[in-house]
Order: sequence, then structure tokens, then C-alpha cells
Amino acid sequence: MAKERRTAVTVIGLGLMGSALARAFVRAGHPTTVWNRSPSKAAALVAEGAGAAGSVAAAVASSPLVIACLSTYDATLAALDPAAPELRGRTLVTLNSGTPAGARRMARWAAGHGARFLDGAVKDVPTAVGGADTLLYYGGDREVFEEYEPVLRVLGGDTVHLGSEPDLAALYETAVGVPLLPALLGFFEGAALMRERGLEAAALVPYSVRWLEMIASVLPLFAREIDSGDYSDPVSTVATFHAGIPEAAHAAREAGVDTAWREAMDELLERAVAQGLGDRSIAALYELLRRPEPVS
Repeated sequence: MAKERRTAVTVIGLGLMGSALARAFVRAGHPTTVWNRSPSKAAALVAEGAGAAGSVAAAVASSPLVIACLSTYDATLAALDPAAPELRGRTLVTLNSGTPAGARRMARWAAGHGARFLDGAVKDVPTAVGGADTLLYYGGDREVFEEYEPVLRVLGGDTVHLGSEPDLAALYETAVGVPLLPALLGFFEGAALMRERGLEAAALVPYSVRWLEMIASVLPLFAREIDSGDYSDPVSTVATFHAGIPEAAHAAREAGVDTAWREAMDELLERAVAQGLGDRSIAALYELLRRPEPVS
């Protein structure tokens, strides 16, 4: 790595993800300072070449670029508060969970202490940090992002700037994350059906993956329908999904599988049909989620 790209970095928070971030910086040759409330978590990183700060203030003072990877914005604020005076003139990047409102509050706090700010999200597991295809996205000042992009790209080759608003990464993180638990619960319900028949859940995997790939292939179409508001040329209708409710319920009862988690989705389909949307694209459910009044 060229000398001019060896930027000193501080990583605050050494959970699984924070440790992975710090390790990626160390391996890329960036002088890396780490700090965690429990100092023992720094030992392995120190053995690999990181430096451990004795206090959060000393950690922040060690580098022009400070990466905070804690659980929430509140946790980040609590951890960094003793080091607030040291933030002046530095760049703070937060990689934690939270709401867009939390990100905006964090941005105001950073600006109030004279720090430049980016908020981001790591869209993969800790073991993927540093991978050529690992996705991270950021919101905030583009000039700041461009200045530190070569350093941030150490964490993942697919590094994206979403826009200048500081809450965009949190917004995308929330919106992109919504399908995760429903998809997993669907797989778990399917696994319960299989296990009830004495079959292994593993037998579902290749077919579930193909099914998820099919779903991914139609997302651009659904997005176009939502953005245009035109649901009149469907590839799959609300009525098709609605008709499957009793069959799915019967199969679940037969296997003794609890499907209470799907009741809200079934109720949404019932409302859509009652509002005359049966022949519209399934993407028309967006209109019911967006607003409670009937769709004309």
C-alpha cells in the first residue's frame, strides 16, 4: 500500500463486527487504534498489530478517522461523550443499528463537537468484512466520503455513497432489512412441515434458494409498479395469494405447525380483496401499507 494511503484509524467497539473492522484495517496496513469498555477484547487485535488506547478520549485523539461500531446510536453517544472534545477536526463514521432519526441526531451531535460525519451500514456478516464483494453503504457529506473512500473500501469492495443526507444509510438499512425475518420465518415454517414428515430441513435448501432467486428477479418489476402506481398488468395478482390462504392453513393444521405469525399478512390480503384489488398486482399491497384509506 502506498504511503499516502496509510491513514491512521481508530475503531471504537470491539464486538464481533467491530473486531472484524479493526482487523481489516490492520491487515491493510493502516495504523489502527482500538478501544472497548472491556479492555480484554482488544488483546487479540493488539497481538495482530493494533494499538490499544487506555481511554476512549485517547483512542479518538489517536486518529483523524474514528469508526464507531456499537449496538445503537444511544450506545455510541454514551461511549463517545467523554471524548467529545477530542472529536474537533476529526471524521466520525458510525456503523451501528438504529433509526433515521437516530442518525440525524448523531450527525447534529458530531457537528456540534466540530467533527465531520458519515453514517454507514455493513450489509454482511463479520467474517465477510474485507471481501471484494462485501457491501457497505454510507450517507453524509460526499467530500468526506471521497476523501476517505480508499480507506473505507478496505472494509468491503462494494462501498457505496447513497447521498448527502446523514440518515440515508439508516433509512436503507431499515427498509432493506424488513424482508429478512418474514423470509426466515417462512423457511422455518417450511422446515417444520418437512420435519413433521420425517424429512430433513436441509432437503429444502436448494429449492428455497431457487425460490428466493425468483423473488429477487421480480423485485425490479414490483418497484416499477409501486413507483408508477400502475398495478393493472400483473404477473401475480392479489387474488392468487388470497386464494392460497385456506390451503396453507390446512397444511399447517395437518402438520401441527403454528402459523400465527402469518395472520397479519392474511388480514392484509383480505382487506385488499375487500377493496376491489383482487385483480391487481400483488405489489398493490404497498398502497394499503402506505395509507389506511381505501384505494380508488
